[in-house]
Amino acid sequence: MTRTLSKDQQARRARLVQAAHELASEGGYPAVTMHDVADRAGVARATVYRYFASKDHLLTEVAADWARVMDDLVAVADGDPVDRLSAVLEAIVAIAADNLPLTSAIVQAATSADSGVDDARNELFRYIRDRFGGAIDPDHAIDEVAGVPVEDVEVVIGHLVLAALIGLTTLARPRDEVSSMVSTAAKLIMGGR
Repeated sequence: MTRTLSKDQQARRARLVQAAHELASEGGYPAVTMHDVADRAGVARATVYRYFASKDHLLTEVAADWARVMDDLVAVADGDPVDRLSAVLEAIVAIAADNLPLTSAIVQAATSADSGVDDARNELFRYIRDRFGGAIDPDHAIDEVAGVPVEDVEVVIGHLVLAALIGLTTLARPRDEVSSMVSTAAKLIMGGR
């Protein structure tokens, strides 16, 4: 069930997301507890659960906000689709590598088996897929890449980004290696264009 939040509720919810973002940036996934989020946001502990079913739900919302901030930081470059996609993917890797604790927390929450995050996760993934579609074809003039529907290509790129973020966080791969991997993948994905 979806309900419209009042301005005060929207502001309270935004403070909770910001508090979780700050805690995750400081100490990763383990640093985010509903108790600490409530304290940092200056609300009662029960209030957190009015807006978020679980820690993973809250952190998935942090991921969605972070994706929108990244969107503002990652400009789609001019040039051919390979150059545009490579630039977007490399910028995402750079931003994620600059804040590994937050990236790790987001990856852990967004890949959680907690069914309570399904709606937030689906919204996040749709938003990110749309951004990749814009990198591939800003004018939305093509339907296929190498005979594959653009929507399917967007899903593949989303999985590539998730693999890159796992490489940076869980596998502790160097930024340059992960950046090179996403650039190579962009060339392979868009090679048939």
